Amino acid sequence: QVQLVESGGGLVQAGGSLRLSCAASGSIFSINTMGWYRQVPGKQRELVARITSGGSTNYVDSVKGRFTISRDNAKNTVYLQMNSLKPEDTAVYYCKGIGAVTPFGIGDYWGQGTRVTVSS
Repeated sequence: QVQLVESGGGLVQAGGSLRLSCAASGSIFSINTMGWYRQVPGKQRELVARITSGGSTNYVDSVKGRFTISRDNAKNTVYLQMNSLKPEDTAVYYCKGIGAVTPFGIGDYWGQGTRVTVSS
């Protein structure tokens, strides 16, 4: 089985910073792409940022210039550095492993989520 565990969420004032981490564990040979998504009540989960194993990244427009995604392939860990946080960044942030290669095949996996609250 593959497990993704996020950490680093919390309460921060507007303009502050947080760093999220997501570690994948289990029988994993590699993960093609790792991403961060977020969801607020009543809305669909949206992509925030993602990064391939080769280091290519893309971001949703609303976080460009403020958030930075990175990963450690050896540790199957992905990070999201969030700076200049705004109240509209408040959400539950989920980590996703896309194209995880395991002895049982290739699949996508979600973490359980970590809550980020930005106060004004």
